[in-house]
Amino acid sequence: MLAKINTIAFNGLEILDVDLQIQISSGLPAFTIVGLPDKAVAESKERVRAALNSLGLSLPAKRITINLAPADLLKEGSHYDLPVALSLLVGIGVLPQEELNNYIAAGELGLDGGIIKINGILPVAIHANSKNMGLICPQACGGEAAWSGLKDIIAADSLLSIINHFKGSQIIPYPQTEKESGKNSLLDMADVKGQETAKRALEIAAAGAHNLLMIGPPGSGKSMLASRLTSILPSMSTEEALETSIIHSIAGELKNGKLDFSRPYRNPHHNASTPALVGGGRKGQPGEISLSHNGVLFLDELPEFARPTLEALRQPLENGEVSISRVSAHTKYPAKFQLIAAMNPCRCGNLGSTKLECSKAPKCAEEYQAKISGPLLDRIDMQIEVPAVSPWDISNTKKGESSAEILKRVTKAREIQKKRFEEFGIKNLRTNSELTGDLLETATCLDSSTKSFLIDVANKMNMSARAYHRILRVARTIADLQNEIKVINIHVAEAISYRRFIASL
Repeated sequence: MLAKINTIAFNGLEILDVDLQIQISSGLPAFTIVGLPDKAVAESKERVRAALNSLGLSLPAKRITINLAPADLLKEGSHYDLPVALSLLVGIGVLPQEELNNYIAAGELGLDGGIIKINGILPVAIHANSKNMGLICPQACGGEAAWSGLKDIIAADSLLSIINHFKGSQIIPYPQTEKESGKNSLLDMADVKGQETAKRALEIAAAGAHNLLMIGPPGSGKSMLASRLTSILPSMSTEEALETSIIHSIAGELKNGKLDFSRPYRNPHHNASTPALVGGGRKGQPGEISLSHNGVLFLDELPEFARPTLEALRQPLENGEVSISRVSAHTKYPAKFQLIAAMNPCRCGNLGSTKLECSKAPKCAEEYQAKISGPLLDRIDMQIEVPAVSPWDISNTKKGESSAEILKRVTKAREIQKKRFEEFGIKNLRTNSELTGDLLETATCLDSSTKSFLIDVANKMNMSARAYHRILRVARTIADLQNEIKVINIHVAEAISYRRFIASL
């Protein structure tokens, strides 16, 4: 007897088709899985055997061979349990082959016949939808799969439910999509006392999705400011939420199958390894920069990160994606994240303070700041100083602007950017931080006086071409916040004021 079940293999975000073929032939009893399976797939034999026994079914005393085609593709993960069990049910005549031809199956089995949640079901459902096929998956993954728009989803809690569904004695209902209720965060910009310049810089960074570096002594409020950035960022669109959720689904971080429309905020510790930050490992898993796609990546104590780890950020910051190369596969993940970084001016953090400065100043500051390379610093649009908060500001009970008030201005500025891109006939760009080349020149509309002013400053500061363009992008965002069509001297001057090189502090 020969049966075939459609299933998949993961290669990063790419979903590859796998044909699971089973042959039950005469001979000494044996159960073999071939087709380059990993340990988890090889162990599925025992899980499937126990699951079938829980239903009162036993494997035939014959030679059972399961082939996972294509045979040269490495098969990893426990999601092959369900297609293996379904192929056996077809092979022993419990389920009809015709009913399963138009379905892709993926799920892990428990020893009691229950179907356990797996990672990555959202991209699998999108893949099934593109091929006009249905999906058989765990009940716990049903709501996640439904976000794909796929109309034929069988989200079952057990093998028995699937058998009853195809026998017509039970109907498994279509799963319902759910949204995350939203982060009822108590973090608000109104809680930040003083630091008006830093707040202004954070608003500009939020409006144009610009990278930002804050330099200041310990306790000046750098982490406090960064943690409140998401409170002034607009919620993601459905398209952005799906993009981000696919990555989180692959990584197993999509909670309860609910789509979260608030922007991700990732805050890895400074001892994070390069694979943890950029992605990699044995299975080529997404790293922090991909998990913060369409959101914020906050790197506190920036110079304390390993130098190779920081240098690995350079290409993703420029291209918005990361390539992970392994011996067996080459994987790409999107990584359009907004980098917010914070650091002390020196190792003791008290550079410039006559009372607290250490005896090694200013040499220790030069060594500490040299841990951040020029090319990486060049990719950070805004670099600001965050001074210590004065006692008067700390004791002041009057609160500043709330996040809701700032969010209104940020949202309006982003709407202006969206409308501009639509007028240019461009659909894949969303913020000013993505403007490049001729498009940047057209969007800024510089007159001769403003252009001359910027060129003079660029010459005096020995700016690179990248720094020059990043100042233009920030100036465009400042003009958008003020609802100005053209970028003029005052916008460029403010943008330059946020482009301080560390050595000048």
